[in-house]
Amino acid sequence: MSDKMNYESPLASRYASGEMLYLFSPQKKFSTWRRLWIALARAEMKLGLPISAEQISEMEAHIDDIDFELAAAKEKELRHDVMAHVHTFGTVCPKAMPIIHLGATSCYVTDNTDIILLREGLTIIRDRLVAVIAALSDFAMEYRSLPTLGFTHFQPAQLTTVGKRASLWLQDLLMDLQDIEYRISSLKLLGSKGTTGTQASFMELFGGDTDKIKEMERLIAAEMGFDEVLPVSGQTYTRKIDYQVVTALSSVAQSAGKFATDMRLLSHLKELEEPFEGKQIGSSAMPYKRNPMRCERICSLARYVMADTLNPAMTAYNQWLERTLDDSANKRISVPEAFLAVDAILNIYLNVASGIKVYPKVIEKHVSEELPFMATENIMMRAVKNGGNRQELHERIRVHSIAAGAVVKEEGKPNDLISRIAGDPAFGLTEEEIRAELSPVSYTGRSAQQVEELMAGFVRPVLEKYPNAVGRKAELKV
Repeated sequence: MSDKMNYESPLASRYASGEMLYLFSPQKKFSTWRRLWIALARAEMKLGLPISAEQISEMEAHIDDIDFELAAAKEKELRHDVMAHVHTFGTVCPKAMPIIHLGATSCYVTDNTDIILLREGLTIIRDRLVAVIAALSDFAMEYRSLPTLGFTHFQPAQLTTVGKRASLWLQDLLMDLQDIEYRISSLKLLGSKGTTGTQASFMELFGGDTDKIKEMERLIAAEMGFDEVLPVSGQTYTRKIDYQVVTALSSVAQSAGKFATDMRLLSHLKELEEPFEGKQIGSSAMPYKRNPMRCERICSLARYVMADTLNPAMTAYNQWLERTLDDSANKRISVPEAFLAVDAILNIYLNVASGIKVYPKVIEKHVSEELPFMATENIMMRAVKNGGNRQELHERIRVHSIAAGAVVKEEGKPNDLISRIAGDPAFGLTEEEIRAELSPVSYTGRSAQQVEELMAGFVRPVLEKYPNAVGRKAELKV
């Protein structure tokens, strides 16, 4: 049957990168199982169990040549995935077959592999985050002084700058990066704890020598690139770890979704646009449209990831006593697909952040439409200095503002507040004197400086820490 006759996950076919897809592939998973079996056997041999260097070498020669058809047939026969792969490995390692998986339970390979994949997946996400931070920081610095209309409640508020707004997106990503870094640094291998976490099987193998058991775990962890193992466990590592990791991924999705939502709003205002390719079609019916489809895709995938956090949360609370198996089917889907989705989100984010189109004239037009209202306090203070009554002028400005707003909203005409004030003798100001108060830069506060301070104090150290992640290019499948 053709592959096109079977369902395939859109995360694999449309969105996620090859790098992340390989990380959660059968090849990566089961070759890691074999590496863990080798680490276990090597530690056991070093600590005096009857395992030979020849058996270790035989296993090392067959880490990657996995017979998936045989493994599938064995699992169908045995109804046990780990034992199916023990037998499959043993087929090409007949000398080592008697000692493969010695003293271990299934979670030795399944859970330790999951921890390894979590750490490697988080490292990929970390580097993608840094690449987005680098691209967005370039944008923020370039436009740090360009005044733009700020919004609260999506209603015109005081001015900010285009770069300052981007700094809000950046700060969210920096917080996410801290969280991802912490999760990477705090992950511990399960180790080799046995069926209920008591290590009873290893007490038998090592004649009750606790120090040897602890050293065995240390050796395994070191071979797999970890400094520590969990001090205690049931049969599995606590499923709170999955929840903590997926929650960190959800945080990235939230930040990206906020950015993408803002971009969609600004696209509607025609102030900013995501990249739009020469032959890209915005609508099958309306040729003129330039839909923000990449930002919409970010929002769509972000919703999926945020909802996905419920899966590991419910799994964590529902692990009975030392373990149940109702985690397995859910884990196989919810954890890898959270990684695939965030991988896709950051790839799209990088694409957009590297090519945001800015329309300064539209931004200037929107600023000029609202700036007279924002300048009223300065105008009032200048009129008071010329001898006016502050309370009387406040009331007159209120009346003029309402009238000017009505002209804009009801008649569709330009804001005429300045000419109304200039024509009011109570203010004693000419139109030229009033317009002197209308320089947009005067109303952006410390926006430009705040961007520069964020770059110097927070962004630049990150970019210096991860130089290999800076400058990466996004590759979109669709």
